[in-house]
Amino acid sequence: MKNVLIFGGSGQIGLFLCRRLSRDFTLTVLTRNSHQKAYRLKTLANAGYLSIVQGSIFDEEKLRNLIKKAEIVINLVGVLNETGKGNSFENIHTNFPNLVSKLCNQYKTEQFIHISALGIEKASDSKYAQSKINGEKKIRENFPRVTIVKPSLIFSVSDSLTTKFMKLLTFLPIFPLYYEGKTKFAPIHASDVAELIFYLISKKITSKKIEAIGPEILSFKEIIHILLRCINKKRILLPIPLFIAKLSASFFQLFPNPLLTLDQLRLLKYSNIKSESGVTNFDIGCPSKLFFEESVKKYSFNWREGGQFSVSKNNKK
Repeated sequence: MKNVLIFGGSGQIGLFLCRRLSRDFTLTVLTRNSHQKAYRLKTLANAGYLSIVQGSIFDEEKLRNLIKKAEIVINLVGVLNETGKGNSFENIHTNFPNLVSKLCNQYKTEQFIHISALGIEKASDSKYAQSKINGEKKIRENFPRVTIVKPSLIFSVSDSLTTKFMKLLTFLPIFPLYYEGKTKFAPIHASDVAELIFYLISKKITSKKIEAIGPEILSFKEIIHILLRCINKKRILLPIPLFIAKLSASFFQLFPNPLLTLDQLRLLKYSNIKSESGVTNFDIGCPSKLFFEESVKKYSFNWREGGQFSVSKNNKK
């Protein structure tokens, strides 16, 4: 049975991926803090199928020991905002993938799958986007057989988007729309991303760039309307001028877990859908199955009055 090494296994995609892969492979997950993460990870696989290793992703000696024992390496590590020099975009999205891909090449890893992001090519004014692009470039130079997966907006009960927005929409009477809410996304559920990664492994697909998209295209405004329906709320959606958006982002990014940063505001200018010449998960025979509203409804009761026993206004006679 092949051993799969996963970086970022305790994140949103990682939790679904560990559960999916543990049926067919033995897994090793590197985590910064096994005391906080291990209890959840251990429930995702039968005993003996999942090993949890504590350590830093920049400990080269530890990385060497792990990579040389693995047939398949998957990098899910990413951050949405910078929290110091260690967690800078450059360190996480460029330097770390550069190191891992060099070691994969040295130890002749069978497959290396790297998770990047969709719609970043035009975002020349975003540090997040440029660090991702530079990371992709370094990886391809070091390990040409890499498969790079570029997801659109990823959602699930463990995300930091739908859950955060539904929480805000429960008490904010007015919700701001940046760029008039016109930015488009192809939301994909984290379990569909996990299924795509399993498909890439099982079909031994290498040397590809795959755009991971969901079964529908939604604007930011449409996404907010769906979230409001899911929690039985009506709110005023107010387009705001860019200079006010920048002021609010400058304020929010001062907090430890910011709602919005200036860099994220820049990213919101660019749609997050299939590129003109892109190859998607649908094109290679692994279509996404979960639609946004149907999936969010399953966990939206956490933000509805009455919780899971509440009745949707749409179902009232």
